[in-house]
Amino acid sequence: MNINIRLENEKDFEKVENLTREAFWDIYQPGCDEHLLAHKLRKVPAFIPELDFIVELDGQIVGNILYSKAIIVDESDKEHEVVTFGPLSVLPSQQKTGIGSKLINHTIELVKKMGYKAIVIFGNPAYYHRFGFVNAEEFHINTADGGNFDAFMVLELYEGALQGISGKFREDAVFHIEKAELEEFERKFPYKEKHITDTQFR
Repeated sequence: MNINIRLENEKDFEKVENLTREAFWDIYQPGCDEHLLAHKLRKVPAFIPELDFIVELDGQIVGNILYSKAIIVDESDKEHEVVTFGPLSVLPSQQKTGIGSKLINHTIELVKKMGYKAIVIFGNPAYYHRFGFVNAEEFHINTADGGNFDAFMVLELYEGALQGISGKFREDAVFHIEKAELEEFERKFPYKEKHITDTQFR
């Protein structure tokens, strides 16, 4: 078994988008929109290409992680730059084999070297706590609408990095996906049946 972690390149884009679609299909909504997010994210200024990594297993792409710049806006409207990652995609047949952990651990070290203060994400606490992520409330950081919940987490990249920094987290506008845009993009992919409906999310 030969595992290789490397930067994504343009030739990988279509394979990664297919991988992302497979990884997130019917997880958080009927179908998914993460593959469109991956497609759009690479085109915006917030995207960080130096942190766009894939994992190859015996020459096949089985995982990908994408990072982008984000901000924390404090009470005086001062912006503090942080980063976020997502989508983090692993081929379903390779999930729970450590592929995602390899991508996270590899990129966390690079983010530290690049001088960023923190990584802010939305994800499963049971999974991300192992990497040191804690609820954002511990740093008095809220979502853009002022809320907080278990899946909203922060990893401070060095001790005291967030000292004196609190406020609302704002990710790039690219994360807001329009339904019509998704439907048009989805036509480029082979038909895939949705096994859950919108009513199950209400």
